[in-house]
Amino acid sequence: MAKTRPEDRVGRRLKFRDLQVFFAVTASGTMAEAARQLNLTQPAVSEIIAQLEHLFGARLFDRTTRGVEATIFGRALLRRAQAALDEMRQGVRDIEFLSDPTVGEVCVGCAQRLSAAIMPQIVERFSQAYPRVMLQIDELTPLTRELPSLRERKYDLLMGRANSPSGEEYFPDDVNVEILFDDSFVVASASASPWARRRKIDIADLTQARWVLTGPETFGYTGVAEAFHRRGLAMPEVTVITSSIVIANHLLAKNQAITVTSKFAATASGLHILPVDLGLGSWPALILTLKNRTLNPVAERFIACAREVVQSMSSRRN
Repeated sequence: MAKTRPEDRVGRRLKFRDLQVFFAVTASGTMAEAARQLNLTQPAVSEIIAQLEHLFGARLFDRTTRGVEATIFGRALLRRAQAALDEMRQGVRDIEFLSDPTVGEVCVGCAQRLSAAIMPQIVERFSQAYPRVMLQIDELTPLTRELPSLRERKYDLLMGRANSPSGEEYFPDDVNVEILFDDSFVVASASASPWARRRKIDIADLTQARWVLTGPETFGYTGVAEAFHRRGLAMPEVTVITSSIVIANHLLAKNQAITVTSKFAATASGLHILPVDLGLGSWPALILTLKNRTLNPVAERFIACAREVVQSMSSRRN
């Protein structure tokens, strides 16, 4: 008689509901809270967890007076089972899409400044083409190398800029990096600002300007500092540091301040690009997905729509 493999034994006995209970207990940290979320009794949840531990032959949780905490075995199961569950959910979404390609859901995380520059146009075009698709668009802080929200499968894709002009080389090998468009840094002010009336501006002229910049850890801030350093000038005084495009644009309009932003963002916000080059180079806008994850077909349509919008906007600018 052929020996039964452990994965075969588990496959025959493991139920989808058992994994839902396992995830709920892991996330909540207590059997009682997991039972409440799943509309089950606490004894039923405890029994399912006990059955899972017997099935896998390992203790999945350590019990304490405050609740439960996943063991190394529980955390290992969580990592693998989460990926399997995600693929199963994606399979359901794929079937829905194949049955009716005009419905579905797309979850997008987008860095705030890129969102202000291009996302309204993408959403408008996509929603007109696919009115029955639900879009979830969240504005995020600048992208980091780790990309936790993408790895935790909160989003189908992320859009933003690397915290370095290197772009593709900034992220790990398991991430698909597509350059949506290559943009340049510009110095900008409100169109009614006295700065906007000047035909020639030297970097030295900007030492007395009021600056609104993103944080010291961002390339926009460090790029300004390096540009002034190359000219032997001290970093100008920064009036406000903010990641909010709304706050920045308000200050530019009211306080005659200037900022560094992308050319795309300046055009979209109606800012005036000043005739001065800080030598900061390009700052590519990126679309990021995971290589080891099947992409939602509706998300593929969204990405295609983003490409179309960029091409249209670039044509108008040229």
